[in-house]
Amino acid sequence: MMMMMMANEVGGASTNMPNWLALPRDITVNILQRLDTIDVVTSACQVCPLWWNICKDPLVWRTMQINMTNRRFFSRFFPPDLVKICHYAVDRSCGFLIDIDIEFIGTDRLLQYISENASNLRCMKLVECSKISDKGFSEAVRKLPHLEDVNISKCNLSKDSLEVLGRSCPSLKSLQFAKARPSFMLGSDDTEALIIATMSTLTRLDIKGNMLTNAGLLAILDGCPLLESLGIEECYHLDLSGSLRKRCLEQIKDLRLPVLDSNYYHVMYNGNSNCHSLCGLLL
Repeated sequence: MMMMMMANEVGGASTNMPNWLALPRDITVNILQRLDTIDVVTSACQVCPLWWNICKDPLVWRTMQINMTNRRFFSRFFPPDLVKICHYAVDRSCGFLIDIDIEFIGTDRLLQYISENASNLRCMKLVECSKISDKGFSEAVRKLPHLEDVNISKCNLSKDSLEVLGRSCPSLKSLQFAKARPSFMLGSDDTEALIIATMSTLTRLDIKGNMLTNAGLLAILDGCPLLESLGIEECYHLDLSGSLRKRCLEQIKDLRLPVLDSNYYHVMYNGNSNCHSLCGLLL
């Protein structure tokens, strides 16, 4: 809709809309950078010759969002079409791409293409990309040493990918590694937490649904002294009723705790009606 309104105005179809052609070039570039990549490729660049020329500027492609959850694209594009758009945007960036957001359509081949043509990438978000394997992710991330912000949500990646990420990206500041299933459906495991504890440059961490225990959380608090923001919602193998909760509150500025702790988890599965009080676990 926004693209249609702009196109009508540029073509002289409306007299009530602002004259988009009169905007300074840097402001126009800023506007285009805020649009979804699909809109830029399929609509914005066709608004007028001026915008077509601006869309040739690699700086327009510094950020890229390919999001299939946007309902506007459901009936218009299939995954192969979106992959082609992604390739086009990466090529247009000429190595200036620093921020990429991909949902659903991520594959090993696509990630490999991105890593080979956008080595200066700083931020990467992968959501529900079930076709990305540990091997594919690891091979790609080794070519992306400048990554500072990584979001891996509801993918099938394991501790192996985390380990390679930690070794390959020494400047990593923000990590989100959210599970597709809540931790109460799985057994406790501190393996991932111990790997994260080696990422000493982290300032923000979100591990919603992780299987870590108190020992894993302590390792993270000790190994990541710069940590300011920590999300451990749905980490039901934690028991934060004692000194560990106090340590978290003292060390972390932005702390998001699980509503329920390991005590409630065991009560729930043992059928005991004497549920542990939740009040002491809420901020």
